[in-house]
Amino acid sequence: THHHTDKKGTLPRRLVPSPSTSSNFHTPRTFKIMSPSWKRAALAAISTISALSSSSVNGFVAPSASSRVTAAGPLCMADTAVADDVAVGGISSDNIRNIAVIAHVDHGKTTLVDALLRQTNVFRDSQQADEAGERVMDSEDQERERGITILAKNLAVMRDGIKINIMDTPGHADFGGEVERVLNMCDGVLLVVDSVEGPKPQTRFVLDKALRRGFKVVVVVNKIDRPAARPDYVVDKVFDLMMELGASDEQIDFTTVFASGLQGTSGMDPENLEEDMKPLFEAVKDCIDAPTVESTEGDTLQCLVSNIDYDNFKGKMGIARITNGSVKNGQAVALAQPDKAKKTGRLSSLYVFDNLGKKEVDSASAGEIIMFSGLDDVEIGDTLITNEGGGANAAEPLPPIAIEQPTVRMTLGVNKSPLAGREGKFLTSRMIRDRLFKELDRNVALQVEETESADKYAVSGRGQLHLTVLIETMRREGFELEVGPPVVIFKTNEETGKEEEPWESVEVRVPEEYSGSVIDLFNNRNGELQDMGLDESGESMSVVKYLVPTRGMLGLRSEMLTATRGTAIIDAVFDSYKPKIAGDIQNRDKGSLLAFENGVVTSFGLENAQGRGKLMVKSGADVYKDMIIGIHQRPGDLSVNVCKTKALTNMRSATKGITVGITAPIELSLDASVEYLASDEILEVTPSTFRMAKNPQMAVKKKGKK
Repeated sequence: THHHTDKKGTLPRRLVPSPSTSSNFHTPRTFKIMSPSWKRAALAAISTISALSSSSVNGFVAPSASSRVTAAGPLCMADTAVADDVAVGGISSDNIRNIAVIAHVDHGKTTLVDALLRQTNVFRDSQQADEAGERVMDSEDQERERGITILAKNLAVMRDGIKINIMDTPGHADFGGEVERVLNMCDGVLLVVDSVEGPKPQTRFVLDKALRRGFKVVVVVNKIDRPAARPDYVVDKVFDLMMELGASDEQIDFTTVFASGLQGTSGMDPENLEEDMKPLFEAVKDCIDAPTVESTEGDTLQCLVSNIDYDNFKGKMGIARITNGSVKNGQAVALAQPDKAKKTGRLSSLYVFDNLGKKEVDSASAGEIIMFSGLDDVEIGDTLITNEGGGANAAEPLPPIAIEQPTVRMTLGVNKSPLAGREGKFLTSRMIRDRLFKELDRNVALQVEETESADKYAVSGRGQLHLTVLIETMRREGFELEVGPPVVIFKTNEETGKEEEPWESVEVRVPEEYSGSVIDLFNNRNGELQDMGLDESGESMSVVKYLVPTRGMLGLRSEMLTATRGTAIIDAVFDSYKPKIAGDIQNRDKGSLLAFENGVVTSFGLENAQGRGKLMVKSGADVYKDMIIGIHQRPGDLSVNVCKTKALTNMRSATKGITVGITAPIELSLDASVEYLASDEILEVTPSTFRMAKNPQMAVKKKGKK
């Protein structure tokens, strides 16, 4: 056997068996061994040599010349070679699959990922799996409390020699920025659809993003064990949706897997499920393309940063997918964006994802998803390129991540109420400013702007939930905030010059007897009816679809749940910008009960006030003038004295023993409080309480007008 070394010297790069080695070889056959470490390559070379030298003993027979003739004829035989395998941290790029799990909220993405984890030996034993609990990927406190996924997360599992990088994404429309960001790291998607509900508004949104990128789709009909499951209907609806979104012929020819994430079963036939997730793993392996690799040369390194993490010891860390080239630990690199100055540095550590954690590696090549540290000023949208030799031969940066613009804005500022500073640790405008701008590192769909006031900041996001999750996070960290009511973001159409406002596509499933109430609420908020009918699942539910201005959606959820006694299922997703509707949209038909003076709430005061409406405070609570203490039973605001004390006399009343019962106060959550706010009201957020009040600045303006 002859050794052909590379130009630098000693590393055996090609092993070409000579025809004289064995009578079974009739033509030259080229093997390439590429490895990030020369030691590993040398060992592989030695094992290959020994295997070739003993081929006659082991009964190995190379393909005959006749079987290797290509369409061009016998003269092309010598050009035939075994395809190169690009090594990625010891794994060939052909043995990697990068997939994102996308779906509508509550269709079972995270539960499905749990089942995949439990069946790939991620946990040592059943005890460790039980300790991890259900929905392992929803590790944040708010995610577990709300029962939704808020942040996209990465993990990697090994199955039959294939490494599968899985990205679990949020299903709620307000966190669509997380989905858009994650799609930059994958080569295909698992579209999870509920076996009863079928495609929903957010299913359409995430599927549209995936199809535009040309990804292949594996459709997973989840919750197939539900008694009302209708898999044929769901598959037909997914097909119709793909046709509507303009999918290619290759994308429409999708593979369907039927599964139950809760039970950990799957199959290609809903009537014949296997006891594990093997059919789903096989579908991912066969139907999702391996990463497309143009080059693995170090100078061609292109690595788009799609996420940011933070480590107490390593500092700021970037998470990215290597599009081209390769990278080594300790390498001189630069972060680049089109039309921006480069930020140079050196990698201090390099990781790849391994199960639920990460493991350090010496190098990684195109196709792999990495995490790196050493560059403290890394930002989402940066492209990691080589800086060796001053970056003279470095590749061009990739286009930054395109994120849809926010539609709702709120103001966050310093708490100025008379009760401020009693609980919080972080109170000043500098602390609030630093925290908000730090959030921009990870939250790509968020925008923070300074306002005319030095102690207020305008925070814009995809929706009300997007912003309230941030406020709740800051509250738990010890911040005290003054929050303004949510307002929509208008924009001017460049072509027509007219002002436009965002509209949302809303779908409501509700029992038939409440459909009239739902239609009335939408009509009062300038909604446009798109479709209406009975749900085909046989549960006597009406499905109402409307286009509604985002202004009309603010505060609508709580009213609709009240009108339908909590039975309405509301799904909304951004539709488009349309010409602004003249005038205001009615958001609330009742006024507020206000505190008449500063003081402490008494039982006697509550007795007199509770006939005026529903109260939000209880006896012993501190209040201040113009603080909202309840909901008035009529339009317009009313001041009531809940601090009033009973006059003490030495006369005994004949009715002294008769007491009036005090009704329990309404306890509003952060989301409900934000929905309640009118344009002239503010919300005071502290680590333990929420208080609403009239905005003092608005009151001054009104007096000035008089």
